[in-house]
Amino acid sequence: MKSKTLQRVLFAVSALAVAGAPAVARADDDKKQDKQDKPDKPQKKEGQDKAQPREGRQGPPEERHQEEKQAPPEREQQRAQGREQGQAEQHQQEQRQRAQAQQQQQQEQRQRAQAAEQAQAQAQAQARQQQHEQQRAQQAQQAEQARQARKVRQAQQAQQAEQAHQAVQRPASGAPRAEARLSAQRQQQLIDLQRTRIQQYSARLAAQQRLAEQRAAQLQQQNRLAHYRFQQDYLARLREQEASLARARSYDYNSDPYFYTAPTYRYVRLGRTYETNGYGADLLRQAVNYGYDEGYRAGQADRQDGYRADYRNAYAYEDANYGYTGMYVDESEYNYYFRQGFQRGYADGYNSRLQYGSNANGTLGILASVLSAILNLQPLR
Repeated sequence: MKSKTLQRVLFAVSALAVAGAPAVARADDDKKQDKQDKPDKPQKKEGQDKAQPREGRQGPPEERHQEEKQAPPEREQQRAQGREQGQAEQHQQEQRQRAQAQQQQQQEQRQRAQAAEQAQAQAQAQARQQQHEQQRAQQAQQAEQARQARKVRQAQQAQQAEQAHQAVQRPASGAPRAEARLSAQRQQQLIDLQRTRIQQYSARLAAQQRLAEQRAAQLQQQNRLAHYRFQQDYLARLREQEASLARARSYDYNSDPYFYTAPTYRYVRLGRTYETNGYGADLLRQAVNYGYDEGYRAGQADRQDGYRADYRNAYAYEDANYGYTGMYVDESEYNYYFRQGFQRGYADGYNSRLQYGSNANGTLGILASVLSAILNLQPLR
């Protein structure tokens, strides 16, 4: 049984071998034909595959040979580009370092300049402070001299008034004569008018002092120190005048020659004609002289402050009551002649000259010719 099975297997194998022989022969013939059609491959040098990288062996032999010739210049170009890039980076770094050094140098110069400016500013501030101190000392000395001069001038004016009053009482020959007197009724009218005038002036003086304090605060804000000091001095004198008004309530008008002496002068103001006696004329002269003195000081103060010339901006010109006691003439008359003197004194003080006035031993006063032209007093007899 087993022998029959083995025989059948051998038979099948031999049949397959006979059938596949022609196919194998045909395959061999095809391989030979392919070898004949392909060109002969150049022989490779021994060790060439090991010397070149795997990428270099890709492609046809001609391309690989050309790439081998081109490879060294490309590597040299890459090295040159690397060197140029390195040099450019080094150059940029040097430029940054120089820019930083320049910035540091500029900063040091700015610091030195700021230090120099601060030192100069401190020196200038010290110089200004010293100058201000010297100016304050000088102004205080001038203010004291002015106060002393006013006292001297007041004494002189009182003496002149007394002399003028005595001249009115005497005839031209020098022999005494009877002075013209007013009636008792007219005398009482003048006394009543005087009392009313003082009451009105007293109320107005209090209001003017409040206004003067406000103007003084404005001068401080404007840094007009010289005019502020002048303003404070003027305000102090107004307070003294207010105290003198309190004493006027008990004044003996009946014994005052002004109220019973007949008018001796005529003058014209703003188109109106007025009459007064020697006492009233002396008060008008005083108004012009006081105005000139105050105006001169106000002009000096504005010039020291570097302020523009403007006498109307001064409170003393607006008030125009320094030296007025409410006696003999109306307040408006006194104000008018005070401002006439103030305007001329301000011009002299601001321009540091004596065009309208004179200085006699430190005492300022308006020129007699200017005073006469302002008042234009005409004797009645």
